[in-house]
Amino acid sequence: MTSLPPTTRKPKDRDFIRTPEGMFFCVTGYLHPPERYTAYLKYSPDSTGRWRGGAVAYRREVTYYHASNVADTLRYLEARYPQYVAECPVRGIRFSMVPQEAVAHYYVPQTRLAEVISNPADSLEAIARDLALEIATAAGITTDNLGITGSILIRLHHLKLSDVNLLVYGAENARRVRAVLRDRRCRALAPVDAAIRERWVQEMSAWFPLTPAEARYNVERRWNYGTYRGRFFGIHATRTDDEITEQYGDHIYRGLGRVRLEATLTSTVEALFQPAVYAVDDVEVLEGERAAAQVREIVSYEGRYRDIAEVGERVEALGKLERVDGVPRRLVIGTTALKGREYIKKR
Repeated sequence: MTSLPPTTRKPKDRDFIRTPEGMFFCVTGYLHPPERYTAYLKYSPDSTGRWRGGAVAYRREVTYYHASNVADTLRYLEARYPQYVAECPVRGIRFSMVPQEAVAHYYVPQTRLAEVISNPADSLEAIARDLALEIATAAGITTDNLGITGSILIRLHHLKLSDVNLLVYGAENARRVRAVLRDRRCRALAPVDAAIRERWVQEMSAWFPLTPAEARYNVERRWNYGTYRGRFFGIHATRTDDEITEQYGDHIYRGLGRVRLEATLTSTVEALFQPAVYAVDDVEVLEGERAAAQVREIVSYEGRYRDIAEVGERVEALGKLERVDGVPRRLVIGTTALKGREYIKKR
């Protein structure tokens, strides 16, 4: 954890920022305008809130990440704190972006996990420490390649209500951790039980245009959640500095409208991260602009579609067609423009 933005480390997905008003923003993705951080509002001071940092209570603005919830926070910020909303000329979107000069505290997940491991302050931090050690040992990586995010990162965690959300840095490390969880190599880590999976199925079929059977296929592909000592946990892949290769302004993105298509996946190497990127070929346009036949990537900002399909599979996807440097190259899932009603599903 550091009070100021680090100068020798690139900002990363799921870092956190606190503003002078006491609001906590979660950094999202890896493209950030000069002097700003792309981030969505996660916690705000509220005397009735269940999360507490010292004497201050907080409410959680985004209970689960969904484009419609993020859109609600944008409306709230535009009405009360418009300085945290800006137009992005590179991505052609209006989104929450925190000016660097408004950063009262910048939270680095790896630094905070190192603190938790060396000196856990309470019972939940002790669980987080032991979970990180279990995963690192089973995956054959060091805890330096892990971080902790969410309420524990910013010291707002509730001993009974909070989950443990770990990060794993780097694609190869993430693949090692994925193998541990998928193959159940660590007896201490239990899969999510059937009742929770069924609830996820019902939620997905309510929030997205998916049948219960289509939602169930998605849910059964999720590998990065489980329980440890009765506590729910998630683990999410994040890029290292070397894996963040695109600089802000390298490409210009512009939306072209709603498109539904079918495509065959040719690479899922980038599907571990947020946003998840699937390389595709053999595209058939089902609805929308015929130019979408040129799409070569399906990009999902919606975490439920992260790393849920394999090379060679045929998928159907509904999303926003985007031009990249003038070429209609990407189909984007999880945008406020389409109110989060997009999807990826197996054909």
